[in-house]
Amino acid sequence: MTLIGKDFLLTNDMAKKLFHNHAEGMPIIDYHCHLDPKEIYENKNYPNLSRIWINDGSFGDHYKWRLMRANGVPEELITGDGDDYQKLVAWAGTIEKAVGNPLFEWTHLELQRFFGIKEQFTKKNVKEVWDKANALLATDDFKPRNLIKNSNVKAVCTTDDPASDLKYHKLLKKDEKENGFKVLPAMRPDKAFNIAADTFDEYLKGFEEVSGVKITDFASFTKAFEQRFEYFSSLGGRLSDHGLNTFHFAKASEDEVDAIFAKGRKNEKLTDHEVNVYSTALIEALMRLNHKFNWTMQFHVNALRNQNIPMFKELGADTGLDSMGTQPDMAAQLMELLKDMQIENSIPRTILYSLNPNDWMQLATGMGDFYGDGTGKGIEQKLQLGCAWWFNDTREGMEEQLRIMAQQSLLPNFVGMLTDSRSFLSYPRHEYFRRVLCNFFGELVERGQAPDDEEYLGKIVEDISYNNAYNYFKFFENDEK
Repeated sequence: MTLIGKDFLLTNDMAKKLFHNHAEGMPIIDYHCHLDPKEIYENKNYPNLSRIWINDGSFGDHYKWRLMRANGVPEELITGDGDDYQKLVAWAGTIEKAVGNPLFEWTHLELQRFFGIKEQFTKKNVKEVWDKANALLATDDFKPRNLIKNSNVKAVCTTDDPASDLKYHKLLKKDEKENGFKVLPAMRPDKAFNIAADTFDEYLKGFEEVSGVKITDFASFTKAFEQRFEYFSSLGGRLSDHGLNTFHFAKASEDEVDAIFAKGRKNEKLTDHEVNVYSTALIEALMRLNHKFNWTMQFHVNALRNQNIPMFKELGADTGLDSMGTQPDMAAQLMELLKDMQIENSIPRTILYSLNPNDWMQLATGMGDFYGDGTGKGIEQKLQLGCAWWFNDTREGMEEQLRIMAQQSLLPNFVGMLTDSRSFLSYPRHEYFRRVLCNFFGELVERGQAPDDEEYLGKIVEDISYNNAYNYFKFFENDEK
């Protein structure tokens, strides 16, 4: 039986016109993902489907891992060193039961778009899928760079620690024209926030070495960060990303921040309030730098991380042990941050994501308080409600995010979708989103809430699919000079 037909998720005539005539052929800017730039540079074929789909060394798909565990699959066939073919058999047995889960649809989208396999994936045909996919994976078209290029991707933003030397970004920049796409660093300073960790001072010593700035206090740490912004910018970086799983706004004097910073370096015990003071000072310093360098700042908030302690100790982070956070005043705390930074006109372009959709309405209405750049000139959709993230990356989650963005701001200004993935086979997630987007507008037409005008709506769909991201992030502005 063929799955994922031509009009998958498209339930009305306008949706079909918008997708096939406007969204389907638009390029992709994947402005947030977790691909390894080393793998892109080395450009090696994956040996089999399990290694590109389930796990390969440092790479792994924790979306799949969670479902496999739910199906009773032994860890040996998930993250372990079990037989690769048996891992695919285990995934086939899991996906048979995943109907209604987005992974059921993503799995079949990826099989069809990359491998031309249109039948339902089951344990009965796993051998045929294995053989056909592996034969294709051995060809040049399935090397990482060609998987990106052939997916019509124009820019990929990886996730990089500010202390990184960005070695592979420098090498890839030389091949940019030949590749036909950009691989750009996006700064993710999570480790810099871990002031209570016993590795904090060691991290700062590495930061000193890479930045060339002696870190003696919080001000010099900020100066070291400024050097890293300059370095990332030289390689095309225009984005920072901040995983604030929890956040409590706590403003304090420079002397207080310095005292807390010194305690952290000595690995002295810090109170929750002291951690909050340091986090607030650092995020404000980084907002000023994002604003100065004309970057976009992303906030990913309200996640519970590494909840299964025994498995975390065994497997480490990003292994499927995370879930939705429940800090009830998260959005309100972020609004306090924005309110404080607006006083000095230091809010950069900002995208707000919450893993808890209960925050979305408050974020969407709150961000409307801070439009404009403080000079009267204005910036188009300076603040954005981020796309349906992680566990919300479903048809219903996407529709809810689109509805709130449309009702509380200007949806035609939205920068669209991202993969948030570690896999080179995840680009059909953009197609999935575009189908949901087109159906959203089609339903507005059906209810008389939008004009029955394909040209008008088609332009909006094209903008959300690609053009808005192109203009908002300014990844290509130096190419145009």
